[in-house]
Amino acid sequence: MTLSAVEVIVKKRDRGELTKSEIDWLISEYTQGSVTDEQMSSLAMAILLNGMSRSEINHLTQAMIDSGERMDFSNLSRPTTDKHSTGGVGDKITLPLAPLVASYGVAVPQLSGRGLGHTGGTLDKLEAIPGWQASLSNEQIFSQLEKVGAVICAAGSGLAPADKKLYALRDVTGTVEAIPLIASSIMSKKIAEGTASLVLDVKVGSGAFMKDMESASQLAETLVSIGKDSGVKTSAFLTDMSTPLGRKIGNALEVEESVEVLSGGGPEDVVELTVQIAAEMLRLSGVDADPRENLSNGKAMDKWREMISAQGGDPEASMAKAKHVEQIHADSDGSLNLDALGVGMASWRLGAGREKQGDSVQSAAGVVLHKTQGEKVSSGDLLAELHTDTEEKIQGAKQDMAKATKIESESSRMSIILKELR
Repeated sequence: MTLSAVEVIVKKRDRGELTKSEIDWLISEYTQGSVTDEQMSSLAMAILLNGMSRSEINHLTQAMIDSGERMDFSNLSRPTTDKHSTGGVGDKITLPLAPLVASYGVAVPQLSGRGLGHTGGTLDKLEAIPGWQASLSNEQIFSQLEKVGAVICAAGSGLAPADKKLYALRDVTGTVEAIPLIASSIMSKKIAEGTASLVLDVKVGSGAFMKDMESASQLAETLVSIGKDSGVKTSAFLTDMSTPLGRKIGNALEVEESVEVLSGGGPEDVVELTVQIAAEMLRLSGVDADPRENLSNGKAMDKWREMISAQGGDPEASMAKAKHVEQIHADSDGSLNLDALGVGMASWRLGAGREKQGDSVQSAAGVVLHKTQGEKVSSGDLLAELHTDTEEKIQGAKQDMAKATKIESESSRMSIILKELR
């Protein structure tokens, strides 16, 4: 079949349905460089405006998987399961979740990424632990899964290389929000990773990528359908990200809070979401258990220590502390309304996040919340602490926090889990 990029672009521009052959050809040629960034940008915009059918999205996902290698964990002595979050403020769930699920004899191959903008990256958080290494070979990943049962590491360059090119292009062409492209990006990497089952945590609210339930539900349904069509047991939770998750936002700070959860404590919203997702991952793996047991009896903590040590980290090491800490106090009485995006921007501005790929982050930077959404406060109460190694960053972060914290006559906290899809 003789194809041209222009013909494919025009077909989608005019709301036609692309065939598997057209999609396969386009992704292959784009990965090799024969289809240009300009042409792929035009197609991405056409997809944003006109959407894609379920079969088109499946074909696109498969084509991106086929652009690289596919990992195979079928020879492991235990079942595999994984989790993916669309990202949010204070979302450290992966850290306690992986060792918790692994403590029940299920392998968790968690290939994670770095943060960009106001949402933190799992690898950035774990790199706050002295000695911990993010990069592992496929052989090291397999070995750690067999011996320990959990690994959190960087995805190798061989997984879905077409997605890496397209992801970077979407970021600079105004097509990030295209649900078919979001879904195929997430699922191409997760399916190529080789897990047998997958639980998706789709965030909804001001601090999330999806701001409303309608778009979040559409994304979640698309993700679940791709997984099931690809033979991966898949389910999804829609969870609240209108206000921060937990009380610590930042890299070392979120590791500290994760350890609190693994020690049987921690904020109830973090515990609840960790337990609910863990239970679903175990269910998909054929294990009937209450994950709270291994949080309280120390087995999850033991698995955390094994996992961190296996990647060169010192699980007993103290976390870095910021050189400068600024307190924020309430200026009136009432109930606190706390906006996730504003808190996330404050943490980013303090040095916990990066403005562009390649920027360094401060391990100790971030925000500690002493009061959170829905709590009663009195004038003079300590609301939050701003942590940074760069004192001049504090003023901008204080402005972000002023916008994010509203003390009003009443406020409420919605349930952390808004909807479940199976």
